[in-house]
Amino acid sequence: MDVNLKAVSMFKAFGDETRLKIINIIQNDSLCVSEICEKVGMKQSAVSHQLQILRTNGIVKYEKKGKEVYYCLDDDHIKTIIKTMYDHISHHE
Repeated sequence: MDVNLKAVSMFKAFGDETRLKIINIIQNDSLCVSEICEKVGMKQSAVSHQLQILRTNGIVKYEKKGKEVYYCLDDDHIKTIIKTMYDHISHHE
């Protein structure tokens, strides 16, 4: 896939309120799907769908620990993108 199309896809993934909530929730800690569901107030099937979109775009990664699957941000680049976005928003308020 062309690098520009990948960028568009990634920004689309950031452009959903639920996915952005998930990103913010797991910014500093790995959480299992049930914990993420509790924090966003959604059913597991809906959260799993959003996590799949984030995984496909390289925004989150997961690790299986026993029966649980834990999600965290893929790397510090994602934290930088999110922080830069919020800094930019604050700058224009």
